Amino acid sequence: MAVPGDPTFRESVDLMFKRAVAVMDLPPGLGEKIRVCNSTYTVRFGVRLRGQIQTFTGYRSVHSEHMEPVKGGIRYATSVTQDEVEALAALMTYKCALVEAPFGGAKGGLCLDPREYDEHELEQITRRFAYELIKRDLINPSQNVPAPDMGTGEREMAWIADQYARVNTTDINAHACVTGKPLNAGGILGRLEATGRGVQYALREFFRHPEDIAAAGLTGGLEGKRIVVQGLGKVGYYAAKFLSLEDGAKIVGIIEHDGGVWNSEGLDVQAVHDWMRLNGGVQGCPEGTYDADGAKLLEAECDILLPAAMEGVITLSNAARIKAPLIIEGANGPVTAEADDILRKKGVVIIPDLYANAGGVTVSYFEWVKNLSHIPFGRMQRRQEESRHRLLVDELERLSADEGLGWTLSPGFKEQYLRGAGELELVRSGLDDAMRAAYQSMRETWHGRKDVTDLRMAAYVVAIDRVAKSYKAKGL
Repeated sequence: MAVPGDPTFRESVDLMFKRAVAVMDLPPGLGEKIRVCNSTYTVRFGVRLRGQIQTFTGYRSVHSEHMEPVKGGIRYATSVTQDEVEALAALMTYKCALVEAPFGGAKGGLCLDPREYDEHELEQITRRFAYELIKRDLINPSQNVPAPDMGTGEREMAWIADQYARVNTTDINAHACVTGKPLNAGGILGRLEATGRGVQYALREFFRHPEDIAAAGLTGGLEGKRIVVQGLGKVGYYAAKFLSLEDGAKIVGIIEHDGGVWNSEGLDVQAVHDWMRLNGGVQGCPEGTYDADGAKLLEAECDILLPAAMEGVITLSNAARIKAPLIIEGANGPVTAEADDILRKKGVVIIPDLYANAGGVTVSYFEWVKNLSHIPFGRMQRRQEESRHRLLVDELERLSADEGLGWTLSPGFKEQYLRGAGELELVRSGLDDAMRAAYQSMRETWHGRKDVTDLRMAAYVVAIDRVAKSYKAKGL
């Protein structure tokens, strides 16, 4: 967390915003209009639990309605505050603009520790919180669409969607009121892995550009790169898993709430994850060397540092000792504004949260579209694709046989080529395309303008410019 002298999370977001606006030519007052949060609703409600009424405090913040609906997750944590929710809502505005998801930014939070309640109690709490937001149109398919965040998941989203449908019995698009739902409740394949998959795609795109790799003082591709992951939740787990299994990277360190585990030869991410599920943490994990002071691993020798849990983990207190030449922010706001300044002066390249963890909202967009269209992706074209591919393969095999050419198709090629794209393949393809396009827009600004010195500043410039154009089109 932030230390004395460090700005708060909200102050960090504002400082980074102002740094970008300073090099932009915006009409007077428009920058301030974009920066401020439009509204925040605070709700305090009671739920009868364990023989007494317990009172909970929740928030839903709408940062920008330059596009609607607004989009943003709901988190359950004891650390939830209005400032935190408003900062996260602001990041959602810029994140959606950067990846060109047609949403404004929002965020929600409920101040509680979900581990202190059983499933039935959490359902009661969630449904009552949802009802308080629904009756004020703060959950609505066309106005305000939540998603999972820290402490919530598919289960909570299914409860919220069902609660909305109970209140709005004639809304044919009720499933679109929230994203991140389980498949049997209107969800989409690939949503659970989306943010971690987006981190993988972001790194792949970075490593396609030799100039950018050199800026970080690295060489080559992702294969063999040593990565330290802070937080093996949904984001960190999927990112680490895909980067190690599909790209050949080595996950040498994993940091969790109870310490860290290190193996210079590379950790088996799945084995560590399975251990955590059984034991609640990494202590005692046989996959590597355990250190009770996991935060020390943030400062370990590695090629890439991936903070993927909470905000404010790299601060004034440790930024100068960070050795990784490349940081990719899988979490929201893991680097404070003051730490960011120190790291940039050291020459560290940071792939910012604004871009790196946008995979979740991108696939949420696909889920929302699926719910509104009432048809799964791939349903109309998959078999037609397979038929066309089969025509080509059959013709190649006929030519080989008739002409005596002796052609043979590689093992597995025919099966892979003939298989049409289903929902998961299309979701991954769409996410990859969105991450590539967003990186290109950042990169062009980073390398094309002398007054834009890093990727974070470039991301803010691109995002703010798109929000400004939307407001101008509305007559502001």
